[in-house]
Amino acid sequence: MQKIPMTVSGEILLRAQLKHLMTVERPQNISDIEVARAHGDLSENAEYHAAKERQSMIDAQTREIKDKLSRAEVIDPTKLSGDKVMFGATVLLEDLENEEQVTYQIVGSEEADPKAGRISYTSPLARAIIGKREGDFVEFEAPGGMREYDIIKVEFK
Repeated sequence: MQKIPMTVSGEILLRAQLKHLMTVERPQNISDIEVARAHGDLSENAEYHAAKERQSMIDAQTREIKDKLSRAEVIDPTKLSGDKVMFGATVLLEDLENEEQVTYQIVGSEEADPKAGRISYTSPLARAIIGKREGDFVEFEAPGGMREYDIIKVEFK
């Protein structure tokens, strides 16, 4: 069984999604099924079939989240230190092409959101910088072509 690395905030997010499914979505869906069932003939009741389909989707999402949580390897970045880039690190990079600086935290796939500054440890950029240190230069193939960055700062927060 393969472990799924995630930060503490990633675990909190998954637990919140699971709670929402179990306490809001599922009870509402049960109510929707009961209402649709009261309309009579189930064989031609589109409302009933849609509610049952939604029930299947909720159950699948619930199983998926429970599976991920059972395999989670939760890593607290605040307990890490050093100047080497690793999972959980927040890294300040300088794009050598346009001299713009960007900051990314390396997180699990479930919590990645590049626009919010969180990239998956499986992304091309993260794979290129993991194991490097402050002051190192990295060059990697991004979907848009070759990119070059300097690692300015590595923090754990």
